Amino acid sequence: MATESGARPQKAGAFDIRLIIALLIGVYGVILTVMGAFFTSAAEREKAAGVNINLWAGIGMLVVAALFIIWAKVRPLVVPAEPESADTPPAQAE
Repeated sequence: MATESGARPQKAGAFDIRLIIALLIGVYGVILTVMGAFFTSAAEREKAAGVNINLWAGIGMLVVAALFIIWAKVRPLVVPAEPESADTPPAQAE
């Protein structure tokens, strides 16, 4: 898909904010999942009403990170090749 001037629009790629958010949530999710799976004692579970909250929160964060990645891949941001100037009128819908 080329624009009127022949330049192709570019995708945001690694600079898409959704991928940065997914990375941060994913890192915390991995840490919580590992902590919940291997380093949670019975006393800590008892404090949380018998629920391994670190494990469940970590899994939830990993799911949210995966959804952000899927969203970014399915609907990528397209950066226009040329910025619109104030002199040109906006495109009219037909």
